[in-house]
Amino acid sequence: ASAGARRVRMGRHQVLWLPRHGDDHAIPPHRINYRANLYALEAAGATAVIAMNTVGVITERLRPGDIVIPTQLIDYTWGREHTYFDGTTGEVRHVEFSAPFTPALRERLLRAAGAAGIDCVDGGIYAVTQGPRLETPAEIDRLERDGADMVGMTAMPEAVLAAELGLEYAVIGLAVNPAAGRTEASLHAEVEKYSRAARDQAEALLGAFFGSDL
Repeated sequence: ASAGARRVRMGRHQVLWLPRHGDDHAIPPHRINYRANLYALEAAGATAVIAMNTVGVITERLRPGDIVIPTQLIDYTWGREHTYFDGTTGEVRHVEFSAPFTPALRERLLRAAGAAGIDCVDGGIYAVTQGPRLETPAEIDRLERDGADMVGMTAMPEAVLAAELGLEYAVIGLAVNPAAGRTEASLHAEVEKYSRAARDQAEALLGAFFGSDL
């Protein structure tokens, strides 16, 4: 796993926390051992995963600084270990993936946001790219033509591995910058500008979620 799954107290609940990029944030998206991470969480007793993902804004339904609970994804990654059923287990399973983000868990997050007065964007399509480089403006234009609202690098194969293990899975997307070609400013400067606002809202949402019986 990227790091050990740690038990921490949040509100009324004890939860597992696992930094997917490692403790020092040194593991790039395409090198994360997603299989080990999800397996470690499931083995430690997790039944649901709430993933925190930074995303770039593609369409006007989102603004930098927003948080979003996406409904769908499009996978543009390659070369990642994306299944537990890779031919070595003697079993092949074609997992149902019509709802890559568990509807019931999404609804609980949205209710928590509403109860806490947090402005949260409901829905959207998450394009998952390979990284670690950021995308070109032409690539972002293509993602928009494909229907994507936001772009990030870590929701896959995380989401499908969770499905294979029977774990509920949902993403809190932190919109930290306009995507390439959507701003004339430096993308890194935009990330620095908007990250704090998005993180503050995401932390408040988690506090409301784990502090309630939603």
